[in-house]
Amino acid sequence: MATITSTPPAVQPMRRTRGVLGWVWQIVMWLVILLVVTVVAIAVLIPRLGDATPYTILTGSMRPGMPPGTLVVVKPVRTADIGIGMGVTYQLESGRPTVVTHRVVAVGEDRHGKPIFQTQGDANPTPDPKWVLPVQIKGERWYHEPYLGRVNTWITGSARDVTFVVVVSVLVGYALVMFAGSAWDRRRKQARS
Repeated sequence: MATITSTPPAVQPMRRTRGVLGWVWQIVMWLVILLVVTVVAIAVLIPRLGDATPYTILTGSMRPGMPPGTLVVVKPVRTADIGIGMGVTYQLESGRPTVVTHRVVAVGEDRHGKPIFQTQGDANPTPDPKWVLPVQIKGERWYHEPYLGRVNTWITGSARDVTFVVVVSVLVGYALVMFAGSAWDRRRKQARS
C-alpha cells in the first residue's frame, strides 16, 4: 500500500516565499556581477585591448562634460590628425608625468615649421598660456565615463592588475557556484519524482 503525504497548507506559502526571495536574490547578484564586469571592462579591459591609457580628471577645467572624477581613456594619435575641437591629453612639461586633458583651440607652427597646439579647458575663460608640442601629447580622448576616474585613482599600477585578476576570479567562482547549485537542485527534484 502506497503512503501519501501532503504538505501542510501553512508550509506551502513559506516555500513560495523562499522561492521568490531566492529568485530576487539571484537577479540582484547577476545585476551586481554585470555592473562589476562593466566597470572593469570600461576602466581596464577596453583600454588595454585598444592600446589606450586611462586617466582621471582631477580639476574642474573640463566641466560640465568631464567634471572631476571622470575617467578619460586616451589612445595614441598622429600629430597630423590633431585638429581644432579635439580633446587631447598632454604632458604639462615634456618628459614629466603630470598630464592635462584640454581641447585644441588653435593649431600653429613653431619657428622651424613644426606643428604646435594651443589648448583650453572647456570651463576656462582663456586659452592655456603655453603652446603644446607634439612630443608632449599622450593621445586623443577616445571616451570618458563620469565617476569611474575615482576607481582609476584608487586602483593604480600593479594593484590594477591584481584587482582585475581577483574580480575575474570571484566572478567566475560565483558563476560556477550558481551553476553547481542549479545542477544540484535539478538532481534533487529528479530524485524526488
